[in-house]
Amino acid sequence: MFQPYAVCLDMRYYSGPMATPDRQDMPPPIPVITLDGPAGSGKGTIAALLAERLGWWLLDSGAIYRVAALAALHRQLVLDDEQALAALLESLQIRFEQGRAFCNGEEVTAAIRTPACSDATSRISALPAVRRGLLALQRSFRQAPGLVADGRDMGTVVFPDAGLKVFLTASPEVRAQRRLKQLSEQGIGANLSGLVQDMRARDERDANRAIAPLRPAADAVIINSDTLAPEQVLELILSRQREV
Repeated sequence: MFQPYAVCLDMRYYSGPMATPDRQDMPPPIPVITLDGPAGSGKGTIAALLAERLGWWLLDSGAIYRVAALAALHRQLVLDDEQALAALLESLQIRFEQGRAFCNGEEVTAAIRTPACSDATSRISALPAVRRGLLALQRSFRQAPGLVADGRDMGTVVFPDAGLKVFLTASPEVRAQRRLKQLSEQGIGANLSGLVQDMRARDERDANRAIAPLRPAADAVIINSDTLAPEQVLELILSRQREV
């Protein structure tokens, strides 16, 4: 699995000046905007639009978990076996290029968006070993000039120091309709009532899991997108970002 580069300084042999939090010459942190929310709330679309408008990097954290879930399904792992899943993560090379997802050199862009993979993603993402195994990879996306991070715990766990945190939500019915349209465009058949049930079940799992539950950060801006077009949501976020 990808490991970000790190520098280790042995303080026993260091005689230079010590950095302190109030040093005036310290560079400002790379800015981050987090977009959290349930499946189908539109945060993926908004995050992509926002990153393009700002010229920042984009992190689709859900895609990282989806790739891991797909690999677990392909290897027929038991989805609550943390030891096996942790070992699996060590063997994966995950990368993204121009909206396409790759796992160990194989493109999996379409495969990670199926309902079966979505359900598996929700299950493995509740496991502490999986979340620990992918945390460093997610944080490595924070690069200049800035990052838009899309997920479920971006503002609460992965980037708690983000300058702007957004929690985007919508009703299960609206989210299921959006998901049905997306699957139809990909040629994947689905049932609306079944999708609504799946959304509600996944919401319950995500909100009640012991580690990194789905919830807005205390300082998040909450936006309900039921009656808003993507451009309207985008403008609301940009107006907030200009105030930061």
